[in-house]
Amino acid sequence: MNNLLTLQNLSIEFRKPRRRADLSQAAPEVKEASLQVGENEIVGLVGESGSGKTVSTLAITRILPPNAQIKSGQAVFEGKDLLKMKEDELRQVRGKKIAYIFQEPTMYLNPLLTVGTQVAEVLTAHQKKDKLSAEQEAIRLLSNVAIPGPAQVFYDYPHQLSGGMNQRIMIAQALALRPRLLIADEPTTNLDVDTENEILELLLDLQKEIGFSCLFITHNLGLVKRLCRRVYVMYAGRVVEEGDIEGIFKNPLHAHTKALVGAYLKLGS
Repeated sequence: MNNLLTLQNLSIEFRKPRRRADLSQAAPEVKEASLQVGENEIVGLVGESGSGKTVSTLAITRILPPNAQIKSGQAVFEGKDLLKMKEDELRQVRGKKIAYIFQEPTMYLNPLLTVGTQVAEVLTAHQKKDKLSAEQEAIRLLSNVAIPGPAQVFYDYPHQLSGGMNQRIMIAQALALRPRLLIADEPTTNLDVDTENEILELLLDLQKEIGFSCLFITHNLGLVKRLCRRVYVMYAGRVVEEGDIEGIFKNPLHAHTKALVGAYLKLGS
């Protein structure tokens, strides 16, 4: 399988001010992390909160917070190192070729705009569609993510919709430009079990239909088992284990992986 994305030896530090204003200290957050995502593949990235999962994936398209600094590494996508790209080149990748779904849709959806407008904006910004064509395409996208009555929901605001519906809006927005890589960061964390199942099934169906690759980030090894064939385990800023799902469950090597597997087996699937 050809690799669409290769993250190699990525190290990131956050600059934190000391009490003295003229000094700073580096708090290492990610240490030589490496992973690969193949064509049309869903890969899991699992670990506890603060392990460096989200920071690593934000670094891929260089959308880290201002106090973060990439110290070393490569993020090779379609044969090009994104970490060395000029900003104007990178804008053609963000959203268009690599898109994100985050765990708190209400934090990323504008409360002052209807959800349909926000999906349509992606199309007008990147594909230069006229307003009417963009709105029609946005309604089609809402329908594709199984939103009932998409023509009516188009005019709703985020606060009028449930968490599950808002997550579907974010998925529609992320897939509007048919990206090659979707990075799904804890997309079901705050959803009830039934809605979580619906979102997972939706992602699987859309991945088969569209054919994008997906890096699925979670702290829940059970979700990874349902979606992915391969998984990377992060702990304390490092990738400490990788392998196929069956092998990870049968013979986990790192202590943190053993704990994750044990928690899954204790709670049940």
